[in-house]
Amino acid sequence: MRNYAIITILLILTAFTQSCKKKEVVANFEDMDQLTIYNYIVDSSDKYSSFLQILEHAGIDKTLSAYNPDANGYTLFLPDNKAIDEFISQNTRFSSLQDMFKDTAYTTALAKYHVVNQALITDNFPFGALPALTLSGDQLTVGFVSEPDTSYYNINNQAPVIKPNIEVSNGIIHLISKVLTPITYTSYEWLSNHSEYSIFKAAVDATGFENVIDLNIKNEENTANPFTLVMEADSVFKKVGINSLDDLIARVSPDDHNFNDPTNPLYNFVGYHMLKGVYYLDNFVDNATNYSTYSDIPLNINGTGLDIYINKGKQTFDTIIQNGDTTKIDYILFAYDESNVNTQSGVIHFINRVMQQQQPSRAQQTYEFGREPMFQEFSQTPASYLVEDSTGLNYIHYSGTDLFYVKEADGATNAWSTDYLLMDGDFSISYTIPEIVQGNYTVSINADAFNTSNAVIEVYVDGNKVGGLVDLTSGGSADNPFLEIELGDVDFIKYSKHTVEVRSLIPGRFLWDFIRFEPK
Repeated sequence: MRNYAIITILLILTAFTQSCKKKEVVANFEDMDQLTIYNYIVDSSDKYSSFLQILEHAGIDKTLSAYNPDANGYTLFLPDNKAIDEFISQNTRFSSLQDMFKDTAYTTALAKYHVVNQALITDNFPFGALPALTLSGDQLTVGFVSEPDTSYYNINNQAPVIKPNIEVSNGIIHLISKVLTPITYTSYEWLSNHSEYSIFKAAVDATGFENVIDLNIKNEENTANPFTLVMEADSVFKKVGINSLDDLIARVSPDDHNFNDPTNPLYNFVGYHMLKGVYYLDNFVDNATNYSTYSDIPLNINGTGLDIYINKGKQTFDTIIQNGDTTKIDYILFAYDESNVNTQSGVIHFINRVMQQQQPSRAQQTYEFGREPMFQEFSQTPASYLVEDSTGLNYIHYSGTDLFYVKEADGATNAWSTDYLLMDGDFSISYTIPEIVQGNYTVSINADAFNTSNAVIEVYVDGNKVGGLVDLTSGGSADNPFLEIELGDVDFIKYSKHTVEVRSLIPGRFLWDFIRFEPK
């Protein structure tokens, strides 16, 4: 299904899940509403006796006999005896099921890996990661395979779902034809074990990114962050005459062979393929934005159309003339079927064209304060919340007086998202914003400007004052007290994070809604 429109995927998913919504009827079974997941397996032990033994050996049988205290049930991906036999025959560690039972830790991890800590029917399946973790603390992904004579869900690109949505009293069972194998490899180890990506791997080795992508995020001693790897297969490189690392160097960095230098073009080529954070394909849908990378510029991904486009409009790869109509292929696409590969480092996606750095277009950027996890929690219920522990804030620092987060009821204020920060007195507050594309911007601040008790403020960006004094005692109105006030211009020369600071020159109330950067 490579390069099919996302809308097609979603329509097929909808049709498929609608057909699976009815409760599964199993002949000769007692009332399914009275069966637990464990009961279901016991009553079908002729088909699932091997996995039943795995559950019992791991002690998970008791868990699946009870209700979930943390969620609305469990989801079990249940392999039959044939799948277990195949798994044992292909496993070099164990010669039999009884042999596997000698390693209780492995058996327990395998059992827990098949149980998701939430009841999920196929209507809940995204085109990416399931919304809850397994009992082993891992993430499972869902793909959708559409073939001429069949369509099915594929879990972790490993296990087809052959019968979905069996509803029992404490959750949902989906029958699968393969055993789910716990992810035990990093992104670098995955790359090392797939020779069809040898050119990109050679570039990783040459630039020293091996140490970055050979990352196990489950290791408690690790302090690095997970990431998303977007890369090309050798076959994609070869289509444009790149048959080796030397060919890639000649194309990308012919005059600079200091590949470990962060300013080197090959270093930035590899870093451009690594997004900071974990993004599954469904995370890109309905979003159009720049994603921070390990290079010196971000990657633009637009999922608001029929497909998920990378760097659309930045480079023309092909021109198709048909029946007098000319179509430019000016974008890169994901290989949907193959992508969403989980590793211990994050997730891997695959693309259909060679992706070189492209300067993204600047766009208006408006920053509120929803990035703060504390405020995300507060925003669920209208109220005024005192920040009692400033160490719980990741991006905001303040001094001089108390800080409140205020969430108003819908329609009660003209502030964006009906929320704002409140300080009253002699104060200083700073906010670190995400990376923004370099260039010249006009800066404006949105704040309450209709109260004689309001402060007079000064605003600084990266320590440099922007504009003059801002008198917040007037300018707004009774109906619209929050006013967007233009401050002046800033020129960002590097794609990086920036710090906005507001200081009170004359103490008073300060109700801060957002800071905005408009490209000039």
